Amino acid sequence: MKIRRIVVTGGAGFLGSHLCERLVAAGHDVICVDNFFTSQKSNIAHLLGRPNFELIRHDITHPLWLEVDEIYNLACPAAPGHYQYNPIKTMKTSVLGSINLLGMAKRCRAKILQASTSEVYGDPEIHPQPESYRGNVNPIGPRACYDEGKRAAETLFFDYHRMNKLNIRVVRIFNTYGPRMHPFDGRVVSNFIRQALGGQEISIFGDGSQTRSFCYVDDLVDGLIAMMNGPDEFYGPVNLGNPNEMSIKHLAETVVRMTGSKSKLIQRPLPADDPTQRQPDITLAKAKLGWQPKVSLEDGLSKTIAYFRNLDLEQFRAPTPNY
Repeated sequence: MKIRRIVVTGGAGFLGSHLCERLVAAGHDVICVDNFFTSQKSNIAHLLGRPNFELIRHDITHPLWLEVDEIYNLACPAAPGHYQYNPIKTMKTSVLGSINLLGMAKRCRAKILQASTSEVYGDPEIHPQPESYRGNVNPIGPRACYDEGKRAAETLFFDYHRMNKLNIRVVRIFNTYGPRMHPFDGRVVSNFIRQALGGQEISIFGDGSQTRSFCYVDDLVDGLIAMMNGPDEFYGPVNLGNPNEMSIKHLAETVVRMTGSKSKLIQRPLPADDPTQRQPDITLAKAKLGWQPKVSLEDGLSKTIAYFRNLDLEQFRAPTPNY
């Protein structure tokens, strides 16, 4: 195996820390870059003593000079409460951050992967969503800083590829869950588990009939690495997610059952532009990468619930008031 120098931006976050862990275990030299807005140093504390792991506290909206072979760009707050807290900064992270990292990739002739999102499809009118679907996004709504920021990042990646022959990869990540989710990130899986374990009422936005598809983190990391190591002629975009679609209400009821909680479900107003359906078409990932999820919802939730049971919530600060 050829040892590669790999940068993971957002590397101390939920997804990034799992990716760093996998790359370090494979023997690569890994540089984790994070500004710790929504990340936790505890996520990568077990890697700090490893000789092939390095941590840099840095915000990618500012230039970064490193010598690298590969870049995984995972830096951006991804939960609505966090990315809406400072929407201008969210847009800057997607746009300026991408420009800075693409510039570094161009200088180093490095491969670079952009962690895009299913949010580029907005509230979809096509179901499930294939990569060819151009989306239904409100460009002036409260979610636009993230949705349009990620869409602009994809534009930049493809323009750098066309103009500079840059070796790019673009993946569109659908809802992912697992250990190391921030307990106050406001996402449904972490919210439901935290509320169920605490015996609190479980908040469902709307009537809970809106659907999502949940992918366990280990499967998602497999997909990221498969895409980075895949053929150069396939640069995406490609959907990565679990096509097993379910209603939010069903997820809440499953969490209550699996935690043995007595929590009751309560309805809250549906946020603006909240998608009614979300399910990936992963035909392309199967064909080009030989990738598909393996972990069932029950197995994934079991591991995630076990992680949350052992958390001391006093050790976590909510990154914003919006959680």
